[in-house]
Amino acid sequence: MYMAKVVGSVVSTQKDKSLIGRKLMIVQPVDADGQASRAQEVAADTVGAGVGEYVLLVRGAGARRANHDVEKNERDVVDCAIVGIIDQFQTG
Repeated sequence: MYMAKVVGSVVSTQKDKSLIGRKLMIVQPVDADGQASRAQEVAADTVGAGVGEYVLLVRGAGARRANHDVEKNERDVVDCAIVGIIDQFQTG
């Protein structure tokens, strides 16, 4: 898992059918001090996160599982997903 801060959202009217109805958020990956650590990216939100919140991300197969609807048995194009909202950081 990775940590990030939600910095915005994405609106896309034309997209793969596996993304229909999904909230897409712009996230800034951060380190344990809350400082930016990589480039921003887009993540599918599974927990209702809002702009300004720190979140937990999963990538790759973990992201596809977090978003997969077993009953539909369809492919999922998600490569990054928000799976948790961070309440606080504690280091040291």
